[in-house]
Amino acid sequence: MSITIKVRRNGPYLVTGTCELTDHEGKPIEVKESFVLCRCGASLSKPMCDGTHNKIGFTSDR
Repeated sequence: MSITIKVRRNGPYLVTGTCELTDHEGKPIEVKESFVLCRCGASLSKPMCDGTHNKIGFTSDR
């Protein structure tokens, strides 16, 4: 199975497919087969998205 990372307009990165996500020390972060990663930098549950981009009005060109 392949991994797909979709950039969502004015939102997070949508990751689908089985992959391993690790923290800065190389420790695994538990994930499901699809998950969203913060792109705005304001999430309180980084690296995961918690929807804060909607509250702060995050916008992007892509």
